[in-house]
Amino acid sequence: MNKVFDSAEAAIFDLKDGMTILVGGFGLCGNPENLLEAVLARKVRDLTVVSNNCGTDEHGLGRLLNARLIRKMMSSYVGENKEFERQFLKGELEVELIPQGTLAERVRAGGAGIAAFFTPTGYGTWVADGGLPMKYDAAGNVVKYSEPKETREIGGRNYVLEPAIRGDFAFVKAWKADRWGNLVFRGTARNFNPVMATAGKVTIAEVEEMVELGELDPDHVHTPGVYIHRIVVGRNYIKPIEQRTVRQRS
Repeated sequence: MNKVFDSAEAAIFDLKDGMTILVGGFGLCGNPENLLEAVLARKVRDLTVVSNNCGTDEHGLGRLLNARLIRKMMSSYVGENKEFERQFLKGELEVELIPQGTLAERVRAGGAGIAAFFTPTGYGTWVADGGLPMKYDAAGNVVKYSEPKETREIGGRNYVLEPAIRGDFAFVKAWKADRWGNLVFRGTARNFNPVMATAGKVTIAEVEEMVELGELDPDHVHTPGVYIHRIVVGRNYIKPIEQRTVRQRS
């Protein structure tokens, strides 16, 4: 039951080229910084990454993108990363854009064992009808479009069938954990982390603080240890902010 590994590098020992990783965080908030750096150090390539966004040019998943380790991104918001834009438009990166709530629910469904679900989000758009550019060639021509999805009228309203998402690995960042893997998230760093934790074949939790068994109030546990396979105590956190805006001092 002791799931603690000595380092992030040791915890990803079986991560291989071509795998799919679910990554928690929203923007740069709640990013598993140590795990991402471990992937960068190992140079694991051709990855499919499922995350709300792809970090920035300098931080988060953007560092993996700069190293050409990501083959495909499944994301909702990608507007903070110029290298992401360049790689996408030059045919170096495949992108599946997913409405934010749909992304969260597709991952949640994967963790809950639900194969697919109907949602009204995206009906009547390229999300449902197909035609969203997913891959360009080097000359800027679209070579792959999204496929049409099944739609259905239910109770007088139109819905789109969305498939669940699961990953070979899930990387999440928590505030506290015990050695059984019970997790507590802090503030807005909770974001996508709990849902990502449920949908990985192997879920690795990177935490700031390790506590003894029994110290966590069961009512305060956000993700129970049954979902967590490995734990790493993170070090040297940067916790960057994408765009810091402050008012002028009077």
